[in-house]
Amino acid sequence: MMNAQGVVFKYPDNVDTDVIIPARYLNSQDAKELALHCMEDIDTEFVKKVKPGDIMVGGWNFGCGSSREHAPLVIKTCGTGCVIAKSFARIFYRNAINIGLPILECEAASDGIEAGDEVAVNFDTGVITNITKNETYQAEPFPPFIQEIIQKGGLMAGLKR
Repeated sequence: MMNAQGVVFKYPDNVDTDVIIPARYLNSQDAKELALHCMEDIDTEFVKKVKPGDIMVGGWNFGCGSSREHAPLVIKTCGTGCVIAKSFARIFYRNAINIGLPILECEAASDGIEAGDEVAVNFDTGVITNITKNETYQAEPFPPFIQEIIQKGGLMAGLKR
């Protein structure tokens, strides 16, 4: 069973890939180095405060903009356990799966969860539990083949096995 649990960092609609990882840093291919700049243009405290398993919550069209795979990669490299949003840009959605970053679309969760709430996610069932508010939300879980890709750390990691 795949799960994530942590504190929420909340962001607005239309968070684009240039906000997730500013293009000025893309002269490096080192994911750990890039991750030091994750979200810095809208949340200078994110990389200082994020802990393994923490949850990122966004609004509509999360990950819009360029098709760079670096965006979900730096979110994952920071230790983020999951991204929940009302919707994801199509290419971000595919890139997240390809690199093994768990993501869930759930409008009710995005509306109900606040920054700083503690949230638990069950990826097998799609149940998102806001521990702070004692509320649950139902997202559509990934089918087993996509869950397997994410559990193996992404598409390429799974193929290497």
